[in-house]
Amino acid sequence: MTTARQAALAIAIALTPIATGNAAAQDLVITNARVVDVNDGTVSEPTTVVVEGGRITVIAAAEVPESATTVDLVGRYLAPGLLDAHVHVSSAADARRALLQGVTTMRSMGTSHYVDVGMRELQAAGHLEVPQYLAAGYHVRPPAAEAFFQDHPELGHLYGQDVRGGEAVRAMTRAIVSRGVDFVKTNATERAGLPDTDPRRQFYSEAELRTIVEEARRAGIPVAAHAHGDAGARAAVLAGVRSIEHGTYISPETLATMVEMGTYLVPTIAIVSDLTIPGGDYDNAVLNIRGRHMLPRVREMARNAHEMGVKIVAATDTGYGPESTTTLAHELIEFAGIGMTPLEALRSATTTAAELFGLEGRVGAIAPGLEADLIVLEHNPLDDIAVVQDVLMVVSDGKVVVQRGDWPGQRPVS
Repeated sequence: MTTARQAALAIAIALTPIATGNAAAQDLVITNARVVDVNDGTVSEPTTVVVEGGRITVIAAAEVPESATTVDLVGRYLAPGLLDAHVHVSSAADARRALLQGVTTMRSMGTSHYVDVGMRELQAAGHLEVPQYLAAGYHVRPPAAEAFFQDHPELGHLYGQDVRGGEAVRAMTRAIVSRGVDFVKTNATERAGLPDTDPRRQFYSEAELRTIVEEARRAGIPVAAHAHGDAGARAAVLAGVRSIEHGTYISPETLATMVEMGTYLVPTIAIVSDLTIPGGDYDNAVLNIRGRHMLPRVREMARNAHEMGVKIVAATDTGYGPESTTTLAHELIEFAGIGMTPLEALRSATTTAAELFGLEGRVGAIAPGLEADLIVLEHNPLDDIAVVQDVLMVVSDGKVVVQRGDWPGQRPVS
């Protein structure tokens, strides 16, 4: 079995851009761009941005590479590519849909058979034109997914029973870490998206959660905890998880502890709205009723969290499948509804998300040396965050992957 040190090394390698003939990074010159600076909240006058080898090299350039492809934004707005902190994407087609909506980096929060690890490697090597992945593999939860035991038959003695107690959760965490994941995901409470579950019900004690955190930490890997109920969320926060996913019923007292400990909140409000309407990722009468109760509660919780200074990160909790109706833009609109300014909302899907991922200094902003993951918008997102619903162009790793609409005076980029 792979050691924790080997797993950590594999992760470091995976998170390093790999130069291959398939990567298709292009030298790109973007002219007449109003650059949105998410760090200081300013927007530049129309300027020129140079991209070489998949990275931003110069802003406000006077000279540009002669061989570069040139795109004239005609005064449109250039913003960082978006980061989605909670997805369940397990196919190239679904990942591609996310990319075309402006998501250039995403954190997988659960797939079977370590599909997300494989997708991460294929994308990093330039074989797939999809967002950059961070992978979590399976959830540490009682009971474990049946597919987990197909990948880890050595833990067959836990098959058919709840994975509980320090020895069991440590063994499961160690097995997941051995596959080179970037995050460990655990369930501190039951799920909300199944009609026969109670999302308030606590799964693991603080001691069990601490064991998971300590085992993951040995490999330098953070833990994300699914938690709707306050008791489970509080136990996870005290155990030292890096982020709480959802947090629907979290109390102000637990939110205050999150501020003290620097725990991130990923509230996934928009997907709860999906519970209340036909179609989308969920279409069930019981869930419809549950969603109508949960939606005002999660909005209230997130509003409290924002007012108290909890670090909030945007996410969809979707698979970006052909029937999915929730996008990251919908989550940013929800964040405006809880009192965030457009800049704060945009940061939740750029700089703050990059901090959660441990990728600050690589993605999440527009600056020399950062990876060229960019989106083009018709209007200023710092005036109205809803404009991110209409992404006109997506640049991923320096390559234009989609260009929509009329672009006067130039040919469309293929």
